[in-house]
Amino acid sequence: MNGIIYLRMKKHYQTTAKKKVRLKDIAFISGNEAMVAKLNQIVLREIVKEDLEVCVIEGFTVIKKLQAYFPEIDLQLLGPNQTIIHITKKRRVPRVTFILFVWSLLFVGSAMTIMNFHYDVSMQSVQQRLHYLFTGEKEKYPLWMQVPYSLGLGLGMILFFNHIFKKRINEEPSPLEIEIYKYQQDIDQYVSHYENKLNDSNDK
Repeated sequence: MNGIIYLRMKKHYQTTAKKKVRLKDIAFISGNEAMVAKLNQIVLREIVKEDLEVCVIEGFTVIKKLQAYFPEIDLQLLGPNQTIIHITKKRRVPRVTFILFVWSLLFVGSAMTIMNFHYDVSMQSVQQRLHYLFTGEKEKYPLWMQVPYSLGLGLGMILFFNHIFKKRINEEPSPLEIEIYKYQQDIDQYVSHYENKLNDSNDK
């Protein structure tokens, strides 16, 4: 007997097409060092074109395959019971004209959204009224208030998203990152559910 082998599946693993997925790629293994070295090299699946972008490897399938190679070992599965494999393919580098077009589209769209919002809430009238309350004079364009407000609006967006380009301001996740994380969890549950159905039908 080689003792107990503890196996903990990784939640995600990213690879490329036409590549063999070994046990060490999708799981953490603890136990007898000699046995662990052998288990790490076992090929569980070979990624093919039919796998498209996502596939799932179940912990039960892994244990079944490992016991076929080494029936004497005692495998204990801990943590997640499956690994979702994301398959990346070579993508074309986007052209500069396309990047500029997308950037311009987002810039104009964002600007229109902000302007329409300020028009709906009558922001200019509010600022004119505040200027009158502070100075006692009427001014159509109270720039001393509008300019700091515009700068503060941009600064507030930076603080909200918690990023300056690729640099994070602090360790706290932004609301956008949390929403992306929740969205990724929903995708993982969806993929796992339907992948399991496919596995069940194939086993039958």
